[in-house]
Amino acid sequence: DAPVLRQDVLDIKDLVVGQKLEGVVRNVVDFGAFVDIGIHEDGLIHISHMSRKFIKHPSQVVAVGDLVSVWVKKIDTEREKVNLSLL
Repeated sequence: DAPVLRQDVLDIKDLVVGQKLEGVVRNVVDFGAFVDIGIHEDGLIHISHMSRKFIKHPSQVVAVGDLVSVWVKKIDTEREKVNLSLL
């Protein structure tokens, strides 16, 4: 079952810094995790924004397929990149 993502957020231009969203982890890499937040571009949670304590690898916090609550940290509309945080 696919999670119900917000219908009012359909494009990167609809995002606001500080906004809380639900998303699904799509990929976990050494420097963070990519999350599908319901827009064309997946957002990135950098490893430094995953936990208040030190972690060696993002897989200690999230796994592909996890449903996560994230906050929008930074939006780069020119490069179509969204930085997210679990904190």
